[in-house]
Amino acid sequence: MTVYFIGAGPGDPDLITVRGLKLIQSCPVCLYAGSLVPEQIVAAAPADATVIDTAPLHLDQIIAEIETAHARGQDVARVHSGDPSIYGATAEQMRRLDRLGIPYEVVPGVPAFAAAAAALKTELTIPEVAQTIIVTRTTMQSSAMPNNEDLETLGKSGATLAIHLSIRNLREIERKLAPLYGDDCPVIVAYRVGWPDQAFIHGTLTDIAEKVRKAKITRTALIFVGRALAAGQDFRDSALYDADHMHVLRPGKKKQAEA
Repeated sequence: MTVYFIGAGPGDPDLITVRGLKLIQSCPVCLYAGSLVPEQIVAAAPADATVIDTAPLHLDQIIAEIETAHARGQDVARVHSGDPSIYGATAEQMRRLDRLGIPYEVVPGVPAFAAAAAALKTELTIPEVAQTIIVTRTTMQSSAMPNNEDLETLGKSGATLAIHLSIRNLREIERKLAPLYGDDCPVIVAYRVGWPDQAFIHGTLTDIAEKVRKAKITRTALIFVGRALAAGQDFRDSALYDADHMHVLRPGKKKQAEA
């Protein structure tokens, strides 16, 4: 018996991995985060499978369902949104399973920031503009941020920020980041990425809060901040495909020059 923590992607049923889908189709027990995982994904479970929405359950209840499946020798598809490694609340579940001696595996999924960038047709790492992506959040009703992971510290990097779980904290984000990125720094709010009603709101650090307020978005949104978002066509090509750039997989130019 094995518990499979499966990343189902951000919302589009087509964005789950082949391996993740096959496990859902084969496991006799499926526990899924119903508030974030589309029903079309868990509809792939066997007709006689036990399928439980864990949204209304607390941790002890979820583990109890897994223990019941373990006693019966039944594999469990534990389906989370996005990728299980990012704000998935999987660590405490795995800690419990370690204590109980219940085996588990993790199947990665498409994270929301990657799906949003794809929908926007945007590369988040632009040569000489931004070469770092920081995935973070702000302190609201969840646990406090660790020391040195506050926005003022992270923002000093100038990196592209992908800020989760913070849509109701936009004024605080503006206050902390405007001195570092500039008032006119581009911001994109990605709402329900991968779902039929996905939406993107474009603005700057100074006007994005008002635009989001008018759109009445209060949850399930990701905030991008950074100059890479507005690089447009005005940036240098990367060295990767530069005709004058030699590397181990493209040594021809050097050999011709030596000849």
